Amino acid sequence: MRHSILDLCSVPEGSDAAAAIEASVALAQAGERAGYHRHWFAEHHNMAGIASAATSILIGRVAQATSRIRVGAGGIMLPNHAPLAIAEQFGTLETMYPGRIDLGLGRAPGGDAGVMRAFRSGARGETFPQDVMEVQAYLGDGEGAVQAHPGRGTHVPLWILGSSLFGAQLAAHLGLPYAFASHFAPDMAKEAADIYRARFQPGQIAQPHFMLAVNVFAADTDAEGARLRTSMQQAFARLRTGRPGKLPRPVDDIDAEIGARMRVGVDQALRVTACGSAQTVRAELAAIVAEHRPDEVILASGIHDPAARLRSYEIAAEVMADVGAKVAA
Repeated sequence: MRHSILDLCSVPEGSDAAAAIEASVALAQAGERAGYHRHWFAEHHNMAGIASAATSILIGRVAQATSRIRVGAGGIMLPNHAPLAIAEQFGTLETMYPGRIDLGLGRAPGGDAGVMRAFRSGARGETFPQDVMEVQAYLGDGEGAVQAHPGRGTHVPLWILGSSLFGAQLAAHLGLPYAFASHFAPDMAKEAADIYRARFQPGQIAQPHFMLAVNVFAADTDAEGARLRTSMQQAFARLRTGRPGKLPRPVDDIDAEIGARMRVGVDQALRVTACGSAQTVRAELAAIVAEHRPDEVILASGIHDPAARLRSYEIAAEVMADVGAKVAA
């Protein structure tokens, strides 16, 4: 079972975007050494704690600093962009780093109503299926009055991203791989996977390929893993209360920081999580894999300290190699 990295290029409190970008480069290099298959960035806007807004530029920076790991978008929020522009960007990336670029596409705006107005995106989410097919056509071999150069003939692999049943149905209809955002919206994960597999029609790929997103906070002890997790719990609570910002420092008592009631709600949303020592994370990841039966797992690790994040992914790689081997057996 392949395991990959989902990176928001988080900006920790006390740091800045430049340091966050270089930390992501270091993470991708470490991930390549540790055997991760992909390193994906997610497009978000108007958020001081996330430095991956210009996603394609960041992908190019990381692809240049690595040699084997696939690098891509998980994903590009297509309503913000013209399909031709995305085809040209990712066609250029594929031309520069052949065989290593992925293009995951989502229909969310990656921000609030103000972001949508700033992008002049309006109701373009309603044309998402048509826009996906337009991007695919620009990256294919077809003729047309308008072509993507670079882009045409590169066949950059497309993915559909989702947190509801819509994306599952679209990915199945178009014969594309499908990634579910279970790391923050797990409620429909099992139903979406079932629909995707049941309705899949061969297209870009011959068989369905379902990727599950999982939060991981791995450390040398259970207590340290739980402490590292408090940064993400705080960030999610602040987002829910309209106070987004940089990734908070970890705390010893999360209930004292955000309140027990809020913490319960946050933990429910973030329940597709493995947290603790290698032994604990192994058991929790194995249970998640057994429940959802993904073809691939992509791991998110919102940890304040870059060194602790590297260590978390290092532990998780060892654990996933073991979990994947047992699934294959």
